[in-house]
Amino acid sequence: MEQSESTVNNSLVFAVNGKRFEVSTIHPSTTLLEFLRSHTPFKGAKLSCGEGGCGACVVLLSKYNPVLDQVDDFTVSSCLTLLCSINGCSITTTEGLGNTKDGFHPIHERFSGFHASQCGFCTPGMCMSLFSALVNAEKILRPEPPLGFSKLKVSEAGKGLLQEISAAVLGIAPLLMPVKVLQQMLIWRIWGLIPFGERFLKNETRSTLLLDSSRYSWYNPVTIEQLRSLLGFVEDGNGTRVKVVVGNTGMGYYKEVENYDKYIDLRYIPELSVIRRDNTGISIGAAVTISKAIEALKECNQSGFHTEEDMVYKKIADHMEKVASGFIQNSASLGGNLVMAQRNHFPSDIATVLLAVGSTVNIITGLKSEELTLEEFLRRPELDSKSILISIKIPDWDRIMGISSGTKMNLLFETYRAAPRPLGNALPYLNAALMAKVSRCTTSNGIIVSNCRFAFGAYGTKHPMRATKVEEFLTGKVLSVGVLCEAVKLLKGIVVPDDGTSSPAYRSSLAVSFLFEFFSHLLEANAESPDGCMNGYSTLLSPAKQLDHGKIPTLPSSAKQGVELNRQYHPVGDPIEKSGAAIQASGEAVYVDDIPSPTNCLHGAFIYSTKPFAQYIAFVVADTQKHADMAANLAVVDYDMENLEPPILSVEEAVRKSSFFEVPSILKPKQVGDFSKGMAEADHKILSAEIKLGSQYYFYMETQTALAVPDEDNCIVVYSAIQCPEYAHGAIARCLGIPEHNVRVITRRVGGGFGGKAIRAMPVATACALAAYKLHRPVRIYMNHKTDMIIAGGRHPMKVTYSVGFKSDGKITALHLDILINAGIAVDVSPVMPQHMLGALKNYDWGALSFDIKLCKTNHSSKSAMRAPGEAQAIFISEAVIEHIASTLSVDVDSVRIKNLHTFNSLIFFFEGSAGEPFEYTLPSIWDKLATSSSFKERTEKIKQFNMCNKWRKRGISRVPIVHEVSLRPTPGKVSILSDGSVAVEVGGIELGQGLWTKVKQMAAFALSSIQCDGMGDFLEKVRVIQSDTLSLIQGGLTAGSTTSESTCEAIRLCCNMLVERLIPIKEKLQEQMGSVKWSTLILQAQSQAVNLSASSYYVPDFSSMRYLNYGAAVSEVEVNLLTGETTILQSDIIYDCGQSLNPAVDLGQIEGAFVQGIGFFMLEEYTTNADGLVVTKGTWTYKIPTVDTIPKQFNVEIMNSGQHKKRVLSSKASGEPPLLLAVSVHCATRAAIREARQQLLRWTGLNKSDSTFQLEVPATMPVVKKLCGLDNVENYLQSLLS
Repeated sequence: MEQSESTVNNSLVFAVNGKRFEVSTIHPSTTLLEFLRSHTPFKGAKLSCGEGGCGACVVLLSKYNPVLDQVDDFTVSSCLTLLCSINGCSITTTEGLGNTKDGFHPIHERFSGFHASQCGFCTPGMCMSLFSALVNAEKILRPEPPLGFSKLKVSEAGKGLLQEISAAVLGIAPLLMPVKVLQQMLIWRIWGLIPFGERFLKNETRSTLLLDSSRYSWYNPVTIEQLRSLLGFVEDGNGTRVKVVVGNTGMGYYKEVENYDKYIDLRYIPELSVIRRDNTGISIGAAVTISKAIEALKECNQSGFHTEEDMVYKKIADHMEKVASGFIQNSASLGGNLVMAQRNHFPSDIATVLLAVGSTVNIITGLKSEELTLEEFLRRPELDSKSILISIKIPDWDRIMGISSGTKMNLLFETYRAAPRPLGNALPYLNAALMAKVSRCTTSNGIIVSNCRFAFGAYGTKHPMRATKVEEFLTGKVLSVGVLCEAVKLLKGIVVPDDGTSSPAYRSSLAVSFLFEFFSHLLEANAESPDGCMNGYSTLLSPAKQLDHGKIPTLPSSAKQGVELNRQYHPVGDPIEKSGAAIQASGEAVYVDDIPSPTNCLHGAFIYSTKPFAQYIAFVVADTQKHADMAANLAVVDYDMENLEPPILSVEEAVRKSSFFEVPSILKPKQVGDFSKGMAEADHKILSAEIKLGSQYYFYMETQTALAVPDEDNCIVVYSAIQCPEYAHGAIARCLGIPEHNVRVITRRVGGGFGGKAIRAMPVATACALAAYKLHRPVRIYMNHKTDMIIAGGRHPMKVTYSVGFKSDGKITALHLDILINAGIAVDVSPVMPQHMLGALKNYDWGALSFDIKLCKTNHSSKSAMRAPGEAQAIFISEAVIEHIASTLSVDVDSVRIKNLHTFNSLIFFFEGSAGEPFEYTLPSIWDKLATSSSFKERTEKIKQFNMCNKWRKRGISRVPIVHEVSLRPTPGKVSILSDGSVAVEVGGIELGQGLWTKVKQMAAFALSSIQCDGMGDFLEKVRVIQSDTLSLIQGGLTAGSTTSESTCEAIRLCCNMLVERLIPIKEKLQEQMGSVKWSTLILQAQSQAVNLSASSYYVPDFSSMRYLNYGAAVSEVEVNLLTGETTILQSDIIYDCGQSLNPAVDLGQIEGAFVQGIGFFMLEEYTTNADGLVVTKGTWTYKIPTVDTIPKQFNVEIMNSGQHKKRVLSSKASGEPPLLLAVSVHCATRAAIREARQQLLRWTGLNKSDSTFQLEVPATMPVVKKLCGLDNVENYLQSLLS
């Protein structure tokens, strides 16, 4: 079926940032992001996960609605949105809001002014999410705000930022403040985008919205008949591949790589796009987006939620809001979600909820149209390409539940989901929706269940199912503990995950928990009400009361940031805006993949091993990145496994086979004290206790990337996102067999590194260079996220066995550790791990410390350095030992920590030359100050009361210290003063988002200002830090270990001091002649006298100042849900000693970011492998980093200004990695809450034995926590009531 010529447009027409684009031909699989990045100058939208899970690619899509005569504005994920689907639409990217030349948008200014950008890679997408929330808030009918404020609420702004963006790389708290100065007139008139968009959209909509199908292979049927005609062309076996689309968001999960011959867009068929409500229910077209469905369901509640039907609609809408991010909900269709559940067995929340409320669907297959119950639809054979879902009907519940009008019954309805994070694209462990009609029993003091429908899904079965046996059992029963016990037994036999499903026992336990929670308040009302439950009955069952359940988790509610400013070295010490933050927000900051492709550029992709014997196998090149990735996926690898030993897939096996990497003697740490003597002095001993730690992925937003360009005379230039350009420089030269002076590696900025762009980035840059050198053409790569996760390696997993001796008062006398480190298949940086671990293990006075650390060579991917490498694991080991001792002695764990805090003498004993002077040991004062500022003792008592009064929620609190050793490395620097007086600075350190450039600018301005010329004003504006170039500045080394910023600043200060020394004589002569001397005059005079205005230095720290200690402490409070295992971080308080901070704003961001990334390691992030040793966690769907909804609800950070440190760079100290260790306080607080739960469980089971000693794994995910709290705690509780 072809569209008539009068209704089609020969070109695809749309606008981007006010510019009209007319595309005559394009492949229909092309995404909006591909077009933006390859055919427009707008590179602000970034590719990161490619799944719609990270938000880096978010843009605003504006679409004219001719029926309502209005423009709809909403965010979409441009990496999933197909270009042909935006015909007649207008797109706004962050560049369209404002820029350097025309002025920044207030949103850009907010992000930079509130220090809410670090690496900046995902900042443009966040700006667009906030802008969309702002624009749409202005359309809401609500009272006008005060002058200078927007209608946007804080909750709406926060919700706009609820996307899979790591709080570990964001200063996110400032974004949740009221958004001032963003009024409607300011946005619409000053920035001028919406008026243009409205004119453009109206004109294009009046002309046509339909594309020429023969040119684009894109079909826009406008009737069911046209759709049937199109589907009629699809015959089995004719080879025609057809893709039916609405939002194309399913690509984010299933990642189809095959090509289709035809695309059919369903959005223009009225029957698929309408929403109708009548007295039989509400009908929603299959092409209606999830966000529109949510709107419609909420509009049903305008009466104020007084009816049961409206209450159900509201709860369905609330549950839908928890599924996917807003920019996915805006594109994804309701029907598409259900079809994925039916055809692809997608673990859909929506399918489960709609199943419980008795929904029906209408489908067509050829000329046949049929209405099915959702249950029938899900169970039937998978839909073929000829069948289309038309609409979904949510019925009237009185009819479904068989209740006639006038009957005195109440409707009970709840939805549930347990997922690794509350919101967004997190696959649930289990979802459920439970509905029941209940009434007062006329013959007994109880509540009778008249009818019920229970649906459970996402537990490893093909589709959600009803628990019909439980429904039948409960129907007609008077609710009691005994009845509920029997129902639970039945349910456990029904909700049984299929073989191969992760955490099967946990998922079954969740079903029991949800059923219990559903009925528990009725049991409690029955037990507590004097007249047999009816006093509070009507209140408990009212729609308004039920709406209190299951609210979307609140965003962080408050945050305090405390700093003590030091103006001694102005502008060093000032909390100035991070260098480049504004252009990061506006999308103008250039990352490697933003560099325009040179002529004849090729694109590369790695073919990696699917067997645990190697990693990289080959490097394939093609004309586009998409084609290169497709070629790599299509590669067939023949593995010759004959005569090979079985792979080593555990540290235990490595020990058995003596498979180890050697640690050079220079890197081997020393034992401390006499272990045997310490054990002999002990009153108590714990022998051979074991703990294990998992791995962690870097989750930088910018994946591994490089661009290699052949140059004249056998030279090559490589642009690399790498933390150590010097290392890549040498590797490339060796690989190509050319002198190092023929290689130039350039790095401007990196979109997040965390250690993963150090050694692991070298083969990426080298492979591009090799291909470019061989083919005499530019070659670039932007690694897809799946490949990046498979080859990255990540943090080192470990198995630790410890033996410890201690006194009866908790004082430890000796500790021995046997540590097996899984280093993977290649050595990488693993030999430094023992030394790093010992630096953090010595945070307590162990009396004596001995250890045996082995680097196990296994067939897993090679592990590498990750932020606080070895130290993050070491702090956990320390706290596990402390916790174990406290449990053994049955004493408060905080008292054991206090007993073993270092004195200054023990600090010298353990750290030798790193301890510094007595006044520098600030931990005791931090410890005491934190107890006061966090109200630690008072909150501890309140928590005891809370735990006594709450059965199913337990709280815990923990205070932990850190003593963290860091070391400085030699660092180069170069400062050049140009003829106009502006200053160019080159450094060896790389800007990763840690604020290195900012601190360097401050240092250069401070050091050069010492010459005290007139009119220098804000000298910061004269200083620019330029990109790293390995031929311009050599010996750049590695940016890692938290100290690169300060050592780089010292190198720059040395350069500036040289220049000042050269300029002072000239200034003195000019002063004699002129009196006052301006900076510009001084520089012109120096140039005329042939003074060298460029200075280079190489800062080499002396032995006495190379190593030093960092101190801090944290208090964290958590609440654990005993029914689900979910841990909510209620509050975290940190005090951290930064010495004299070079920039308190930057350091605060580093402290908060490191802490939250630590939360990820200790609590959330599972970087798992299968039985064959292959990585199975390959994307945002299964790997969960901390986000705005999972960080502390109250987050207070104070930077301690600890006075003068003569051996430090302007008395400053590191902030990048040590605070990550403080996140162990969250893990310890969770352990405290679990301990309370386990004590309660013992009481329920009637056992008197003490069960306070247990090990809490890392990460402490929901299944882990729930298992320790009791997978059968509901059953035990019910049995305790019966007995």
